[in-house]
Amino acid sequence: MGASAAEIRCRVPRADGPASVLAIGTANPETCISQDAYPDYYFRLTKSDDDHHSHDLKDKLKRLCERSGTKQRFFYHDEALLDAHPELLDRASPSLDARLDIAKTAVPELAAAACRKAIAEWGRPATDITHLVVATNSGAHAPGVDFRLVQLLGLRPTVRRTMLYLTGCNAGGAALRLAKDLAENSRGARVLVVCAELTLMLFNKPQDDGCFQTLIDQGLFADGAGAVVVGADPADGPTERPIFEIMSATQAIVQDSEGAILMQLTSRGLGGSTANARLPVIVGDNIARCVADAFAPLGMDCPEWNDLFWVMHSGTLGILDRMDALLQLQPEKLEASRRVLRDYGNMFGATVIFVLHEMRKIMQGGPGPAASPLEWGVLVACGPGFTVETMVLRAPEGNNNHH
Repeated sequence: MGASAAEIRCRVPRADGPASVLAIGTANPETCISQDAYPDYYFRLTKSDDDHHSHDLKDKLKRLCERSGTKQRFFYHDEALLDAHPELLDRASPSLDARLDIAKTAVPELAAAACRKAIAEWGRPATDITHLVVATNSGAHAPGVDFRLVQLLGLRPTVRRTMLYLTGCNAGGAALRLAKDLAENSRGARVLVVCAELTLMLFNKPQDDGCFQTLIDQGLFADGAGAVVVGADPADGPTERPIFEIMSATQAIVQDSEGAILMQLTSRGLGGSTANARLPVIVGDNIARCVADAFAPLGMDCPEWNDLFWVMHSGTLGILDRMDALLQLQPEKLEASRRVLRDYGNMFGATVIFVLHEMRKIMQGGPGPAASPLEWGVLVACGPGFTVETMVLRAPEGNNNHH
């Protein structure tokens, strides 16, 4: 008689140690617009300067941009693209097909640019990648971005692929959580995670009725891609060096929050609602519990808030300010998040990977406030639902020169 299922399962090799972030790469499109110039740029781009109520709408967008905490953002779409696709600016014309056709090529290319940087830093061949996890809110294709990346990056045709669609701003956290499980449950696995976003999916002309959601979409969000190589039991020698160990990962739905953030594909692109004044309150009132719950599986008490390093999704300035106030964080604690919000804006799921990259630079002696090295930290990403992804990170000794 052959081996039992339990015996076979025991033979499946699993990793000995925790999953680790082994490399990080980020990428943005070429078009960069300063936030100060964006209102004039946007109204010129959409040919809306002479529209009814355009002056009032532009003033509202200017005030939003001034209060955003952002200095510049990057975009794939430009004047030439919009001139070639006038349906993107006509609210009476269905434009989803056109947007998806553009995204079908543009999203994989942007994702590949970030992946190539991560793989180059990792230092091993792309064919050593065993799993691929891709998250995007900018598309709905099958085969999707994951399929195209196999060709663009020269991955093995047997690489095990997973696609995550429409997971909002918590996509980066969700993808990393999945990568942790894959890496720890399959010895030798090396998981390539990438989040790539294009705001072309929600780009629209300002509305005559003054819909504030349209201004939120145009004033806060931006394009970018972030990639991470995740693996457990790093190889001996200089090839693989863990940047952060992922010690635990949790996900929680905030009670009675189903309408806090809404997203859906419509005939005119990606629609929904993020213009919720309660978002900073929802985040602030639930972060402490989510972080404590993430530490619980480790059998250790949650450290004091200021004894942690923070990799917080840069959603809005209001959310970061609320975090500072409620948790009484020291000024430098959310510095990485504030830098990403300042230099890139909110790039949906890719944002938290940019923050992770920024925190790595700070901890390895990059520009920023220097302090005592910290061993423990948390990654937090929030999205529709209202869903909170929380990870406990550990910075291996020798990798955290500064915080």
